[in-house]
Amino acid sequence: MADFMKMLQQAQQMQGRLQQMQEEMEKLTLTATSGGGMVTATADGKGQIKRIQIDPAAVNASDVEMLEDLVLVAITEVQKKAAAAAQEEMQKVTGGLNLPFKMPF
Repeated sequence: MADFMKMLQQAQQMQGRLQQMQEEMEKLTLTATSGGGMVTATADGKGQIKRIQIDPAAVNASDVEMLEDLVLVAITEVQKKAAAAAQEEMQKVTGGLNLPFKMPF
């Protein structure tokens, strides 16, 4: 029974650390650019896009498709950075254990 109580206590501690990690990830600011800096995407550590900046030089009415591609690349890259940051933080929380579940964000 003592082992069960110890496991329960460890689970509660890990839950607290996970909650703290989620709060920290919300505060994290990540950026990614595309087109040599013509488009910049900013997101939090959860991958939520917070801002898109577009250099006026990237706006060309005759080539909207290029601008769409640049925006998509910047967003994809910043979300990859957020996923990598979350994975890194998860490794810290779990002590490197490969748990069979994904992050809730």
